[in-house]
Amino acid sequence: MKNYNFLFIILLGITLVNCEATKKGENSIFTFDNSNFKSQYLPEDVLSLGVLNPNSKTIDSIIYYVNDKKVGSTKGLEQLKFELKEQKLGYQYLKALVYFGGENSEATARVELVSNVQPKLLKYKIVNTFPHDTNSFTEGLEFYKDTLYESTGQKGSSYFRKYDYKTGKIYKQIDLDSKYFGEGITFINGKLYQLTWEEKTGFIYNAKTLKLEKSFTYDKDIEGWGMTNDGTYIYQTDGTEKIWKVDPKTLKMIDNINVYSGSSKIKAVNELEWINGKIYTNVFQKDAIAVVNPNNGAVEGILDMSGLRKFLKVTPEDVLNGIAYNPKTKTIFITGKNWDKMFEITVSE
Repeated sequence: MKNYNFLFIILLGITLVNCEATKKGENSIFTFDNSNFKSQYLPEDVLSLGVLNPNSKTIDSIIYYVNDKKVGSTKGLEQLKFELKEQKLGYQYLKALVYFGGENSEATARVELVSNVQPKLLKYKIVNTFPHDTNSFTEGLEFYKDTLYESTGQKGSSYFRKYDYKTGKIYKQIDLDSKYFGEGITFINGKLYQLTWEEKTGFIYNAKTLKLEKSFTYDKDIEGWGMTNDGTYIYQTDGTEKIWKVDPKTLKMIDNINVYSGSSKIKAVNELEWINGKIYTNVFQKDAIAVVNPNNGAVEGILDMSGLRKFLKVTPEDVLNGIAYNPKTKTIFITGKNWDKMFEITVSE
């Protein structure tokens, strides 16, 4: 497809990741046999797992693990074939637990699994344009019960508000303490969840009253960026290629995916929106939105939003950052940090 490399340029600009199959923490007794390892693997590939035995130990059996999950065992030095088709994209951490002479020893390695999906260049059509508050340093945008909510950043001026997007009339605004830099928001189970950037603190509000009910500390040592949900789980970003899956009841990060467009990681995925089973995410400081498969992290489509800038009175530093899906109209609302406009669009291939 002629525009495949062009899509990479839209998303990143793009720097390819060094993708060598890397040995990690292997000991001196056994090592993984990486003589046939490839620099990158695709989901349709089969990985041959085996170890080298330089000291000629008598091996009883080997148990193999991929990402700390047992995938099989062999007798002696037999190799194990492992299919990659069900794995999430990114590095696959390999471990061999080797039993010999009443003892055991570990060997470790890793290989990189990349996407075999060729992203489609999607089209959009502007169906409406609305005013947007240029003082709003947009970090999150979401509809709840037909009403638009927006969260903003900057210490000393972070807030989220409920307002009429057609007129700009503010129904209610909640200001954050000046020590917090506000980030993404999402509504689930009658609650509004909000992140902060570097403070590793989130807030939970009553969705009806917007009264603060509790605060929480992130389960991992990460930054807070964007948020969305699928009706059961929350998804959030941290400024890397990762999208974390969070249990809203326990606030534990139970899983994550790594976002890949073809063979390249897409770092700095930011604001998120769940739309028809896919995650739409903008890439920080790029006028682009990627459509991501939430099961494995593969980018399946790309929206080049750079054409919106001709309608705006903004600087290059005023980046796109705001995606909200209105299920009632089946349209998507797009804005950015300190933008003077918000756009309602439809998307097609």
